Amino acid sequence: MAERLRLILADDHLVMRAGIAALLAAEPTIEIVGEAADGSEAIILAERLKPDVALLDLRMPVLDGVAATREIVARTATHVLILTTYDTDADIERAVAAGAIGYLLKDTTREQLVEAIHTAARGRTVLAPRVAERLVARIRRPDPVTLTTRETDVLHAVADGLSNPEIGKRLTIAEATVKTHLLRIFAKLDVSDRTHAVVVAMDNGLLSRERP
Repeated sequence: MAERLRLILADDHLVMRAGIAALLAAEPTIEIVGEAADGSEAIILAERLKPDVALLDLRMPVLDGVAATREIVARTATHVLILTTYDTDADIERAVAAGAIGYLLKDTTREQLVEAIHTAARGRTVLAPRVAERLVARIRRPDPVTLTTRETDVLHAVADGLSNPEIGKRLTIAEATVKTHLLRIFAKLDVSDRTHAVVVAMDNGLLSRERP
């Protein structure tokens, strides 16, 4: 039989930790070599036992899962897999940024957990479907458009019906500078003319509908 993967488990809830250990006890390909009740203990175990994978809860006393992940990844070759009930964008991003190779939720089935541990041990990313969906949605979410104060001034002047020379006189800038600001505004708002720039800016709350 192939050598079993060595795993440490960290969760401050004794019942939950025991439940996960029991879930994996019958799995011939995985050996739990250590258990910890907080992140600090998990770091000590990782350094001493050098497991293939560390399965960590996110919220733990003394040192949480994110801080423990950061230290384990920095000090050892162990891959960290987060197993938690929390799936907020902030929690996921903090864990991934700290170096976690995977992020699972505690409604994961035994089969999914075993597969995830093996995947993590191979150095491949593993995410719960719901977590993956949140990350993809966040990546696809466009960054909010922002205009500089001067670009807003120029757009207000456009909304007032002023020509480029008139805008230059109002703002005391060269006509060429007005054109440069307009080109940047068009690019940010993904439009090609002055009228649409004003409409899109108003629709996105970047320009007051009441003229100054």
